[in-house]
Amino acid sequence: MTATAPGGSDRDSRHRVALTGGIASGKSTVSRLLAGHGALVIDYDLLSHQVVAPGTRGLDAVIAAFGPGVRAPDGTLDRAALAGLVFSDPVGRRRLESILHPLVEAEATRIEASAPADRIVIHDLPLLIETGRAADFDVILVTDISPQEQIRRAMSRDRMSESQARARLAAQADRAQRRAVADILIDTSGPLDALPGIVDGVWQRLCALLD
Repeated sequence: MTATAPGGSDRDSRHRVALTGGIASGKSTVSRLLAGHGALVIDYDLLSHQVVAPGTRGLDAVIAAFGPGVRAPDGTLDRAALAGLVFSDPVGRRRLESILHPLVEAEATRIEASAPADRIVIHDLPLLIETGRAADFDVILVTDISPQEQIRRAMSRDRMSESQARARLAAQADRAQRRAVADILIDTSGPLDALPGIVDGVWQRLCALLD
């Protein structure tokens, strides 16, 4: 997809922008750099932790669905135990998503609505493709990198085995699916110190699209 002007006839309404990318694709670094340019970044991974913090109805719902074994001794969600239950169980994963996604989306909507009208708001949404959310956004930014480099970085950064890294990639949308919905592709295959300059250009293109 080319970087065409986002849809919508009401110039006073806020355009919706999403940032997505696979594991170890540099998305978190790009997100921080965009925030440095003044964007309000809504981090869906962070929200997914907040909605299941101790004392929340999200945590209560997850424990009711998956049992007391997913509660850690300190009262927090035992994410490792939960992952062990749902990672290879599509039915369990969909059940978890049906609990978390509405809570996360409600909080993201609240944050977006509270932002000044002239502030660019970017939804940092790792599972944009997997959850069928691409059509919800006017502009989509995609961090783009080869699967081979993703595997190498995941093994180095997260100390995964090659089989673990490949399993994580297999559970996500593939590169072609992300590229197909991208308005702006962000090449993150180079060294980390090259990213600030790349994101400078991305910010200029994004501002032009939203003008």
